[in-house]
Amino acid sequence: MSFLDEIDDEARHAGLDRAVALADTPPIFDWLVTTFSFQGISDRVARDYINKHGTASWSAIEASERNAPSCPKLRSYWHFADCRYDKTSFTCSEPDHIDACPLPRPHLRNGRLNQTAYSLFLFVRDLADGDLVGWIDRQLRSAKGATRPELDAARQEALIGPLRNVYGVSDKILMMTLSTLLIGVRKDRPLWFETGTAMIAVDTLVHNFLHRTGILQDCGSSHAYGAACYAPGGCAEIIRTVADRIDARTLNPVFSKRFPRFVQNAIWRLCSEDGLNLCNGNRIDDRQACQIGYCHLYQKCGRIPLKMAKTDAKTVA
Repeated sequence: MSFLDEIDDEARHAGLDRAVALADTPPIFDWLVTTFSFQGISDRVARDYINKHGTASWSAIEASERNAPSCPKLRSYWHFADCRYDKTSFTCSEPDHIDACPLPRPHLRNGRLNQTAYSLFLFVRDLADGDLVGWIDRQLRSAKGATRPELDAARQEALIGPLRNVYGVSDKILMMTLSTLLIGVRKDRPLWFETGTAMIAVDTLVHNFLHRTGILQDCGSSHAYGAACYAPGGCAEIIRTVADRIDARTLNPVFSKRFPRFVQNAIWRLCSEDGLNLCNGNRIDDRQACQIGYCHLYQKCGRIPLKMAKTDAKTVA
């Protein structure tokens, strides 16, 4: 029930509400880059590393770009492709320029994050004219759709589509971060709130829940975790369909009636170690049906093993 409160706390702590009101790009960029650093590793490890070593910032990257770095990859967003910087080996695709290159200077956890920071900076500078707030406003206004689901999908794609080409960010991380940003500044921009509430971030916990419960099978949408989760009939569409049948205001009167992002988050909380810690690989032997009899969903759950036994797999084949 505290879902919005948690988002509001994060938005205030990062200064996102003020930054959006003033169309101030740097604080938003700094928050995005920091948030991207949490992918692929536990929050605790990522947070400890950032507290010790810091993260990339708009001001530092902008200053380095004003000095006209010699590497041709840093000339523009379009030139940046195939940088291939590797922190461990200190190599890249332009080895003659690496000693003077500013990209490795932020002491980030790995070289992919350095590339992400510079790729996002160049995207905002070159495609959004340095105005991330204005770019989001324009992208959302340009989206069209005959029905609410079509409009939601068009608005999401208007944002996610271009940002998908920023190095090192997946649909999942984009959905999570943008949803928090869009929902966290809802007082000044209702359109942002409408878009953020419809964004769904499907991680392995959410996908595996839909598999174990038999929902994917019942919907005729059995698939492996990945891009198919966002394809027609995939996990995201199933969650949106469920959200259409739930009036979220009965759970919290300040919620919007239709709140797919909250429904997805509720599934995640059921599964996550940081939440109810029920439906996950730590509690369930993935080769067998779930045996957690005290789970509220036990009697209705399909309890389908996540991994088929080798004999079953051969039979299916």
